[in-house]
Amino acid sequence: MSIDPPVVNTEGIEPWKWDDRYDFPRDLVGYGSSSHNPQWPANNKIAVSFVLNYEEGGEHTVLNGDLHSETHIREGGAGGAPKILERNVQVESEYEYGSRVGVWRIFRLFEKVGWPLTLYAVGMALEKNPAVARESVRLGFDVASHAYRWIDYHSMPAEEEKEMIRKGVECITELCGEAPAGWYYGRGSPRSQALVWEVYREMGLELRWYSDSYADDVPYWVDVPAEKEEEAPKGLLIVPYSYDCNDFRFSVNNGFAGPSDFYEHLKNAFDVLYEEGQNGMPKMMTIGLHCRVVGKPGRFAALKKFVEYIGEKEGVWVTTRTAIADHFRETFPYKKGLLA
Repeated sequence: MSIDPPVVNTEGIEPWKWDDRYDFPRDLVGYGSSSHNPQWPANNKIAVSFVLNYEEGGEHTVLNGDLHSETHIREGGAGGAPKILERNVQVESEYEYGSRVGVWRIFRLFEKVGWPLTLYAVGMALEKNPAVARESVRLGFDVASHAYRWIDYHSMPAEEEKEMIRKGVECITELCGEAPAGWYYGRGSPRSQALVWEVYREMGLELRWYSDSYADDVPYWVDVPAEKEEEAPKGLLIVPYSYDCNDFRFSVNNGFAGPSDFYEHLKNAFDVLYEEGQNGMPKMMTIGLHCRVVGKPGRFAALKKFVEYIGEKEGVWVTTRTAIADHFRETFPYKKGLLA
């Protein structure tokens, strides 16, 4: 029996057209079968990047002028269609747990073991709890931009999105004392990568890395379309992020059923990458965390157990994304048209 494909109504939808300014080409080849040795410092076998997403206060809520409350990454899942122009105080309180409790529990762990982490900081969230910014600076953490708001940017006009990017850079600069070296959206538009690069250039800043990619286990360079005709292009360094080694999977149907799943997944990923490093192909591992998710006691125990596990291994470089990017940029400078 044949089944007819669904009929999609495309009336009023403009067909997609390639944009030489905003569209980065795909690369399905990458480093190939031999991978790429990033030559980590001290001959380390693996670089481990812990990333803490700080979004609490910058999410969707009518208190921020939005039409509805947040539906992403919460204990109750989406919970049905959000109520329009109505507060959801339950969702608000879930996010508040992250900023009131979870962030400090995670900070204490990393201070205790003496490891740096990278904070993906939503600008508005830091503005509403500047103590998080101050403590990040005190602990020597890497504060990157996670946009000014934790919202979807797909339908936002380019100039409006650029203004939001500028605000994201400016508030971190003001609160932390320096501009964010890197950027991760998570909910960006198809042109966001080019817009972030463009705003940094207009502000006279260097975008040292960008992480809205899940395409590799080591950093890689890409050519910037807007630099196509320039004599001395600088390219854009991609430091890939991770959706599989990420605690957000506690909030999705095909995700982690419990803390033991989270720990076992992280351990398995680490073991495979660590073995590859021992065999001459060092890799990078990223662990994505959220204050309101792994900051909860039951899940936090799994994170603590994983930290203790890798802490017993030799040749492990636990570091920030900016340190990874700076090492890669120095060791493998960009060359136009070169994938690595």
